Amino acid sequence: MNKLKSRLADLPVAQLRSISRGIEKESLRVQPDGRLALTPHPEALGAPLTHPNITTDFSESQMELVTGVHGSVESCLAELTQIHQETYRALAAAGDEMLWVSSMPCALPPDEMIPLGFYGSSNVARAKSVYRMGLGHRYGRRMQTISGIHYNWSLPGVTSDEYFALIRNFRRHAFLLLVLFGASPAVCSCFVEGRPHELQPLGSDTMYLPHATSLRMGRLGYQSDAQASLAVSYNNLDGYGASLEDALTRPYPPYEAVGIRNPGGDYNQLATTLLQIENEFYGTIRPKRVIFPGERPLHALRERGVEYVEVRLMDLDPFVPIGIKAETARFLDMFLLHSLLSDSPPDTPEEIAALGRNQHRTAARGREPGLMLERGGREVLLQEWGAELLAQFGPIAEALDTAHGGNAYRTALNAATAALHAPETLPSARVLRSMQEEFGGSFKSFVGERSTQTRAELLTLPFDADLQARFSRLAAESVEARKRIEAADSMPFEQYRQEYTSPKRLGLRAGALMVNAESV
Repeated sequence: MNKLKSRLADLPVAQLRSISRGIEKESLRVQPDGRLALTPHPEALGAPLTHPNITTDFSESQMELVTGVHGSVESCLAELTQIHQETYRALAAAGDEMLWVSSMPCALPPDEMIPLGFYGSSNVARAKSVYRMGLGHRYGRRMQTISGIHYNWSLPGVTSDEYFALIRNFRRHAFLLLVLFGASPAVCSCFVEGRPHELQPLGSDTMYLPHATSLRMGRLGYQSDAQASLAVSYNNLDGYGASLEDALTRPYPPYEAVGIRNPGGDYNQLATTLLQIENEFYGTIRPKRVIFPGERPLHALRERGVEYVEVRLMDLDPFVPIGIKAETARFLDMFLLHSLLSDSPPDTPEEIAALGRNQHRTAARGREPGLMLERGGREVLLQEWGAELLAQFGPIAEALDTAHGGNAYRTALNAATAALHAPETLPSARVLRSMQEEFGGSFKSFVGERSTQTRAELLTLPFDADLQARFSRLAAESVEARKRIEAADSMPFEQYRQEYTSPKRLGLRAGALMVNAESV
């Protein structure tokens, strides 16, 4: 604790003020009856390949709303609100679709009917769709419709080694975020149909676990038996890069059996290796770097170092119109700063395995009284460990409030502390209580009603002519940019695919081969 205070004191106020954050938020488009919308991405929102704020994730029906980089929580959430407003206005103009406000999906059609994202006819657009086809073959399309919020965070002056120290501590303490902000304790019964699970029935169309926090981050969520064989170390960039390169170049027999193409000549996947591309590697947090057009993310990291981290374990909060509260974002700032400034010993294969068990235990049973987690080879109460961490956040909250003025960070910390000691007030508990008391235990009815209310609330917010003009301009510019990419293509797709997935592009220095297109 004393070391943390000393390191905190060494940070100039100007550096604390220069923390940057941005948000990426995924949501499914749904029909009023709660079924997945199978319509194309709305034309009024431009081209998802090139729009800076509004794109799609795995599915054509899964929107991804992306803010720019912001120096304050308020401005970041204000932009996220505006992007939501534009999206809802376009949906309302075209019909009655809305965004599903839960991380766990709505009523889904058969797997093969879940539409893959479509980005146009260029090589990079085709590669994005083929990559998604591969994800469907490898993990099933249902799993890919799970949605969340990604929080991108950076602090100027932080080295790659320091970012990796942050990542190790983040992974050690991520259980606390699942407890405090997990909001997916239940799922539609259709999601687990035909799959082994340990869920219990709740109402006629719902399955749940009574003390779950985030089924999205548990065994039913983004999990992969193939990736379970990867013991990726976060001790430094070299080791992380080597682990990722191994997964990107190692042939994997089950995926070799799927093949690059089917007998009819259509593409099944980009590669038959354990990972097709870097983004396929699942994790609660990733080291990131802004990439050049056509550059592989791993090459960018090796060439220029870590620029920011991407937090990937946050559920959508169904009680908040844009999915995340300002209090939550401020807590993430404190959590990440604590992860950066605290001692961070190297990880080991044994610790990595224990962290995986802690994640699954917390996702499924995080509100269970007396739940124990593994720490340093022994078991400790989740409540006790969480309280220890929150007590260490006090000086960080004080420093951030001093830097920004006011007491918003202390307020966020006090709210988190109170919630940890009153589990019935946590988002996951509130979801279950509302579901049971107001909707007869129906996940579909609860999320449907919350989605309808959210749509109405965002459509009634003021949206001036200047904002409308700006988004109209962005949509038109994105279409023109997509057309330019399509017109500039000069190589056959198969050549593009082979060059993009070539191992030599994972870590070359100056003169690296670049494909003239955006990243897959």
